[in-house]
Amino acid sequence: MNTTDIRRRDAILLGLSAASGFPLTAAAQTDDWPRRPITIVAPLPAGSGTDACARLLAQGMSSEYKVPVIVDNKVGANGFIAARYVANAAPDGYTLFLTGNTTHSSNEHLFKQLPYDPVKDFSPVSLVFNGFMVLMVNANSPAKSVADLVALAKKTPGKLSFGSGSSASRLSGEMFRQMAGLDLVHVPYKGNPQALIDLIGGQLDFMFTDGSTTLAQLKGGKLRALAVTSPARHARLPDVPSMDESGYKGYELAIWTGLYTPAGVSPALIQRLNNTVRRVLLTPELKQWGENAVFDMVSSSPVGLAQVQAAESERTRRVVRAAGIVPE
Repeated sequence: MNTTDIRRRDAILLGLSAASGFPLTAAAQTDDWPRRPITIVAPLPAGSGTDACARLLAQGMSSEYKVPVIVDNKVGANGFIAARYVANAAPDGYTLFLTGNTTHSSNEHLFKQLPYDPVKDFSPVSLVFNGFMVLMVNANSPAKSVADLVALAKKTPGKLSFGSGSSASRLSGEMFRQMAGLDLVHVPYKGNPQALIDLIGGQLDFMFTDGSTTLAQLKGGKLRALAVTSPARHARLPDVPSMDESGYKGYELAIWTGLYTPAGVSPALIQRLNNTVRRVLLTPELKQWGENAVFDMVSSSPVGLAQVQAAESERTRRVVRAAGIVPE
């Protein structure tokens, strides 16, 4: 992260801190909100963890606000389409953005130019969930462990392929490629659910994806989990070793998702949305979904989300540099 980026993020954090004491006059402006339907934009397709969470979040918010809350999947272009749409939306609280690593901490390091600014164009509301990725192969794959997969890749350099439908998925694969010294073929997809179809069908050799899109296939015997990207084994997948445990010391990749608005929404309305998210995340429906999807449902203050975004952006910068990824 260069000096300009650091100053920019510090300015955002300072501004959010100052906003915590918003005046009563600003709060009064939210008294008649919402008067019409609210839209939650999701940058990933139906079947993804972000989409599933957005729909449950929408249900909870609709119950509280007594207006429809609609999920709009604007998929493609590595989240560019969704991010640009929200960045250009009116700052009135009727357009929200449920997003995370891909648009707000990875793209700026994977691409030379973005059609949006991940800091200046958005106002953070709250963190929503944290998780990790799972290294998956087809159930018929000869690879029964990470060591088996590495041996197979080294035996056939340039032949094995891995798919990715998000920046987190791609970065997981690129870290693996770099740390294991492998020659692999990367195949990009619009979303991880589409990549999983090809993995199940045998068109891909492996991929890293989130637990929410893989557990059903694991239970159904269509896929095999070789490792998780969390620092240690996870309680929901006790028989699956971590990448670190599998011989790749220091390998760790977390995924995170938060709720944002376009920049310029009043601090009072941001706080009202934050209060709502905190309540909705405690509902049985979302708590159960988080358990089933191997996600930790965690809320935060707006400042807390900004801090997570800044920290994860810096972590991604280091990963991209270490993996030798050249921004497109």
